[in-house]
Parts: sequence; structure tokens; C-alpha cells
Amino acid sequence: MASNQRAAVSEDNIVAFRNHMDNYSSGELKKLSDHFRPDLVYVIENDILTVLEELTSRGVVTAQQAQDYHDWERNHDSASAAEKLADDILAMNQAAGLGLWECLFALQSRWAHPNLHGMVEEIIQNGQNLLQENLLNENGHALDAELKACQVEHKAKLCDLTGMMKENKMPGRSEGQIFPISNRYVELKVISDHHFKKQTHQEHEALAAAGELNEYRLQRRIKSELERITPDRLFRWCFRTHHVPLSVMVSGVAGVGKTTLVQKFIFDWAMGKHYQKFAFVFFFKFRDLNTITQKRSLESLICQTYPHLQDKLPRVLEDPEKLLFIFDGLDESKTDLKLSRGGSQELCMNLGDVKPVTVIVTSLLNQTLLKGCSVLLTSRPSKLTSLEAGVFHRVASIVGFLSKERERYFSMFFGDDRVSREAFAYVRDSQVLYTLCYNPSYCWITCTALKPCFMAAAGRPQPAPKTVTQLFVSYVTHIMANHTQERPEPQRMRDTLVKVGWLAEYGITNHILVFDLKYLQDFNVEFSPFLSGFLVENPQTDDSAQVTYSFLHLTIQEFFAALVHYLDYKEDKFRDTMDKARSCKEGDYEIFSRFLAGLSHPATKMPLEKYVGKFSAEATRKVIEWLSEMNYEELQSPEEPKGKRRLMNVLNLFFESQNSQLVHDIVGKAAHMDFSDLYLMPVDCTVLAYVLSCCEEIQRLTLDSCFIQNEGLERLRPELHKVRELSLLDNDLKDPTMKDICKALKHQNCRLEALSLGKNAFTEQCCEELASALAGNWTLLSLDLKKNKLRTGGLSYLSRVFESPECKIQKLGLQETGLSDESCGALCSALSQNSTLRHLNLSANNFTDRCAEDMHLLILTCPSLTEIRLGLTDFSPEVEKQLKSLQREGLDIHF
Repeated sequence: MASNQRAAVSEDNIVAFRNHMDNYSSGELKKLSDHFRPDLVYVIENDILTVLEELTSRGVVTAQQAQDYHDWERNHDSASAAEKLADDILAMNQAAGLGLWECLFALQSRWAHPNLHGMVEEIIQNGQNLLQENLLNENGHALDAELKACQVEHKAKLCDLTGMMKENKMPGRSEGQIFPISNRYVELKVISDHHFKKQTHQEHEALAAAGELNEYRLQRRIKSELERITPDRLFRWCFRTHHVPLSVMVSGVAGVGKTTLVQKFIFDWAMGKHYQKFAFVFFFKFRDLNTITQKRSLESLICQTYPHLQDKLPRVLEDPEKLLFIFDGLDESKTDLKLSRGGSQELCMNLGDVKPVTVIVTSLLNQTLLKGCSVLLTSRPSKLTSLEAGVFHRVASIVGFLSKERERYFSMFFGDDRVSREAFAYVRDSQVLYTLCYNPSYCWITCTALKPCFMAAAGRPQPAPKTVTQLFVSYVTHIMANHTQERPEPQRMRDTLVKVGWLAEYGITNHILVFDLKYLQDFNVEFSPFLSGFLVENPQTDDSAQVTYSFLHLTIQEFFAALVHYLDYKEDKFRDTMDKARSCKEGDYEIFSRFLAGLSHPATKMPLEKYVGKFSAEATRKVIEWLSEMNYEELQSPEEPKGKRRLMNVLNLFFESQNSQLVHDIVGKAAHMDFSDLYLMPVDCTVLAYVLSCCEEIQRLTLDSCFIQNEGLERLRPELHKVRELSLLDNDLKDPTMKDICKALKHQNCRLEALSLGKNAFTEQCCEELASALAGNWTLLSLDLKKNKLRTGGLSYLSRVFESPECKIQKLGLQETGLSDESCGALCSALSQNSTLRHLNLSANNFTDRCAEDMHLLILTCPSLTEIRLGLTDFSPEVEKQLKSLQREGLDIHF
């Protein structure tokens, strides 16, 4: 069954599952529950109220206990409430533990959560094997004394190799700071997906850098498509294929932590914390393997890297199922693996076969060599596009840091609790910077750039950056100010950055990320301690003199590629680059373009100009001219297939430029904006709010099904009063969000005439606040509240507004809002005094014949009513006929 389809679960299925679970002893059930605890907590966390309802209905917890857990969630968060609920139930007794599993099994008919389905399937299909494998992963294989001694030595070597983490080196330091990995490691979020996503390298990297991989969209995708998986479960049984995977690919964009994850994985294995079913683990980096130009055998490859195994290697390799091979950085391999099922290339069949290194790796993956061994590869997403689906039994993607991990990283970077809290609060509030920090490398760059803003040694702190361009300007100026032994004169500094810039620009336009020494020589770049803040050396092996170079992160390369056009403007090169940017696929040049736009702003470039002299006025003029050519109306056209996403990308350019007059001239006085069905995270809403702030008035803003959430709406709130027609349908907005909508309605310059809030999660709790805002508003003519749980209590507050002579609302949508017969009487009383309401929709409410008289009176006494809709109610045919008979000229009654 596909992971995004709900399972049909009958009571017979539930009974069969209960009988299956009864076969486990209490000890076995506890071990299974302990094993699945991360999955249990994660599944419960995603909808704890639904779980509590199911647990209460099946008598596992009482109604009072369910309320207590609900209160805990409101006072803390869903994650801690889920942990508390799972731990409390599993600690009760075996019957309670079985009850929890039974409830989760039953919920498959309401949820399509892959972690839930995966747990249940593994218990049913593989439960006994799982218990045995867990024992093996805890205790390992029984090895004879000689082989055990060899394993102990090998683990000690890997502990030394992986036990320390080195942070990025700052210029002026001989080395980066080193920390024990167990103290410094921040958990990365990993999702598992059995489908390849075909994307170009720079498209994926650029989109990720722009914040397309973010926790809001990610959480939504996980619920319907993706399985969250911890690194110690990468080789767990797969419910899709019904076997334990032997080949696993871990994918992730530059700097997201692939190598760090592998390092921690190996360290934990060497310390005996997981996967002891692997007696030996072998770790290789493609960056090192690139230096091996001669053919060789697997045995010689292992002996070169692990000489201590040479004497025992035949014994080590005789049981392939006890072996794990890890190859890090497939994207850095100079030779393609030519991984395809049924490939015709000559593969290794025996350990002594001498072949190119990439053929050895391919042979291990294809199981023609050491059949039964396990293989783990890491790569940037670009390499996945050249591989056939099915080559790997599992493909997992690292999505980086979610909120808690970002906060922990800031805490570790700054050391001082007060400073880390202030810096993190600033970043979170800006959203533009916060979104970048899903990536550990961005986190480091952000913290480094913010250091002088929050930890000034003397004098006033520097102003904190607001845009991504300002952040990278702060980073570069911080390096120049604090990490050069003596500050060179501006012209020399400028010359250095120009050389690095043209190297970066050449790499961007030719899709080159790793440069050998010849590239540096061609561009007259001399590697120096100062440049180590931007460029890093990549030694091939410890005993090799060969070195390659790459920018600290792709985004730094893109920053310098944009900067060079301002420092060394050449019309032909600028024109060629812009032509490529205009004609490129979506994603390519996106971040480069944002930097180009951002550096045109006087206040943004000023800190850099202090060090390198004035920017080219001609380059600035050309960039503003390029921004002015943006065809806003064309992007808004319904015929433009990817117009909404492209429009949001253009708005990001406007935001980076911080040129309010330019935005005003392009977008116009009475803008129409429609982003419906495009996920908008808070950072998008921050950008959109900036654009709205540059406009005098917005005719229509449509944000239906944008999943903007409470935080997103809070970003937009200061500008919503300018909008004449605002639609926020289907955004899962909850009661706390109503305060932002009410502030717009109460604004002294409010222009709102039509407000659509249907298909959200508003309840009667927010209706008093809404009624208060409506009572003081003189502009609103249309209000749509359909498919919210307003009920009779909510309507009683709103009725006070509708009965006021000052009420201007002409169109009111209350369909499917949980209204009852009692509501009808209150509504009838209120509307009898209303002289403006013309269209009223009360469809899909719980009206019965008992309120027929009130409905009859409402139709007769509401003087201005021209249309009323009463479809999908519980009126009998006779009452429907009576009400229809009240239809007259100028009044339509629809059922």
C-alpha cells in the first residue's frame, strides 16, 4: 500500500491485530515498544487530540486523563505531551500498552502516516525477527578471541578517526576549534523516501538555500508521503519492500551535515551504541578515492586505508553479512558509478579482482562482490538524477535543523545563555535569516555574522542584518575586520576579492564547485589565511600533496559571483551572465540574483565599501534597470504555469533590494496578488509583507490553501488593512490568529471590503473578539466564515453586530458552521433589524423542523434580503416546500 493512502481497518482487522499482539510475552512487548518509542512519540505528536479521543473511546485513559494531557500540550508543546503520554501508558501495565497499540492500529483508517503504517507492518510481518535483530545489534556476533582482538583494535582506530568534530577554521587561526563529537553533535532530521526526485544540482541547492526545505512544508509532506527515520534505523526493515535494505543512499544539499551524520554513525558503532550486527565497518571518502588512479582490488583498497587489518583481512571478509561499507560524497567522485540494474559493465566477482575503484563500489552495491554485505553512500541530490530508481533499497534525505536543533546550535556557538537567546530571538523574528538556519553551515555563517552585533567587545554593537545579502555582507566584513593579521589597504583588498569573485562567477556559470590548483592559478588567486574564511582546502589524503579548493558553502560562492560585478564591472560579462540567468531553469541563479539585487542598496553595500572602496555606479544602474524590467502582470497571468512560485522569487529580489520606490512603481497602486495553493512559510509572508508595505493599496490578495499558519499571518498583519478583498480560505488558521485579523479590521485606515475566512479551524472562542472588531468597522461588505466550528455560542456574539443599524455587511456566509435550531432563533431576531444584508448562506447546518417557524420569520422580516441558501439541512420535504413558497420577486430561496 502506498504511504499516502489510508488503510481500511475493520473491527475484524483490529481483533486479528489484538490476537497477534497477545502472542508476545510482556517482556517482548516491552522490548518492541522501547524499540519503536521514537516512532510512537512522533506519530502521537502529529495529532495528539485524535489519539486521545481514540484512547478514551477504547477505555485506555479516562476523559479526565485525556483532558490533563491536552492541557499539558497547551502549556508546553505537542512533543513533550506525546512523550509523556507514551511513557505513562507504557509504564502502566501490559493491558494499557496493548491498548495503545490497538488504538494506533485502528487510527490507520483515519491517518496516512508512513511511520504509523511502518510500525504496524513491521510488528505484524517481522516482529520475531526484529526482536532477534535487536539482540544482535546490542550484543554483536560471537567472535573468536583472535578476530575479537582485531575488531577491538579496528573500533579504537575508528573512534580516534571520528571522535572529534572540527568547526570551520577562521582566518588567523591555524586550525578550527575541535570538540568531542558526543558533546557537539546536534541531531539532524532525516526523512526516508523510496522515490527519486529528479532535480538539477543547482536547482535543488538553490531552492534549499532559499528555504524551500523548511519545517512547515516538511511537516505537511511527512504526514502524507515521507517517513521520518533516525540514523540508527537506516538499515531497519522496510515496510514497502518487506526486507532489510542492504544498500542505502543518504542525500542532502551542501553543508546540511551528511559527513557529520556519517561520522557520528561510525563513532556510535565503534562505541557499541548501535548496529553491532556489523562486526566491521569500513569508511571511505570519494574525495580520497579520486587520488587512486591505478586499478586495484578491494583487499588492497582496505589495506591501504586500514593497514592494521592486513594480516586478518581474509578472516574479516569471510562473512559478508557482518560487513558495512560507507562511501561519503558520491557527488565528489570524478568518475560516475554507472549504477544501473542489469548494467553490462564488467563487475568484480572475487576479492582479488583488480578494477577501477568506482567499479569496486558498483560491485559491492550490485552484490556481485561480497554478496550479503551492506553499503551506505552519501551524496548531494545532483547525483541521484543519474541513477535508476531501485538501485538503492532505501533513499533518505537529511533536511537539517528544525527549531529546537537551531536553538541548541546557537546556544553552543555563543556559549553565553543570554547572548544566544537574544541572537536566536532576533533571527527567529526576522524569519528570512531563521529559514536559512535549517542548514548547519548557514547556522555557522549566521552566528559568525551576528557575533559583532550581539557580542561587541567595546562600544556600540553593529546593527543586525535584515536581509540575506546584509547577512553575508556582515559575514565578509567580520572576516576582514577581525581575522586578518594586518588590514591591507582598500585597493589590495579589492583586488583579492575581485580575483576570488571571478573564480566564483566562473564556477557558478559553468556548474563547478570544486577547483584544483590550476583554476586558482588561472584566476591569479593566491590561497592565504585571509581567504580561508571563504575558501577551504580539501586535502586528498594525509600522505598526498594534491589539494583541491571549494568555497565554504555554495551560497558564499554565489555571493562573491554577484559581488564581483560591483567591484570590477565589465559590461559584456555582466550581459552574458544576466542572459544565462534569464534563460536558466527554475532554481539556477536564484540566490545569485538575490545577492545581485541586494548589493544595489546603498545601506547594504556601505559596510563593504569601507574596506574595498566604492561599488560601480554603472553596475548598480544596470541591476536596478534589470529589476525594473520584471513583468509583474505577466507573472500574475493564469496562463503562466509556474507563475506563482516565479512571482514569489521576484518578490524576494524586491525584498533584498530594499528599494521601496522601485517596488511601488512596478507593483502599482492597486495590486492584485493570488498565491492560492502555493505553500507560503513565514519567510515568504515576511517578504510579501515588505512588498505590501511599498503599496498604497492592494485591490485583492488571495492566499487560499497556502498553509500560512499563525506565524505567517502575524508577519502579514501590519499591511492587511490596505487590502480591499482578502481571502484566507483553507489555511488551518486557529483562534489565536483572529487577533491579527481583528487588528486589520480595527485599523483607522482599514479598507477591507471582502473577507473570506472559510475552511479554517476557528471556533466560538474567537467570535467575541471578531464581533468586537466588526462592531467598530465601517468598510466590510462581505464576510465568509463557512466551515468553521462557530456553533450557537459563536453566533450569539456575532448576532449583536448583525442587529446593529451601523452594520454594513451585505453578504454573509455561515454554511457548515455547526449552527442548530437554537441558532436560528438568535439569527432571526438579529436580522429583523438589519437593513443591509442581501445574501445569506446557511447551508449544511443542523437545522430541523423545530426551527421552521424562526426560519419562516427570518425570511419574512429581514427587509433587504435578496438571496438565502438553505441546502443540505435537516428540514423535512414539507417544511422545505413551505419555505420555498415564501419566495417572491426580489428574493431567491435555494435548497
